[in-house]
Amino acid sequence: MAECTGPAAPADAARSARRVTIGLWAAVAASLLIWTAAGYPWALCAAAALPLLAPLHGLMVGRRHTYAWATLFAIPYLVFALTELLANPAARWVAGASLLCVFAWFCSMVGYLRASRVPRV
Repeated sequence: MAECTGPAAPADAARSARRVTIGLWAAVAASLLIWTAAGYPWALCAAAALPLLAPLHGLMVGRRHTYAWATLFAIPYLVFALTELLANPAARWVAGASLLCVFAWFCSMVGYLRASRVPRV
């Protein structure tokens, strides 16, 4: 395995993590809209996905502060998906997909924060 060295390596890792985070943000938004297949009303699914627009601009431009608070922002979506996974047998497949997407989104944001930190001298 090649070792990342040089000044460009951390920037490349942060850029890749940011791309993954944006893709997973879209997957989380899509997974919330797919809850209509489990019997949830369309308006409720859209209302649940609407708050996801709040961190989008900061995620796209790579603001570390946005990535930090967006990890906390993901927790209610994790709790909802986990609750539905355990309590609603009819929606387990949607809840499992949502849980996977939200957890991956959370991990990618943490990955970006780790990749983009400035080393202290």
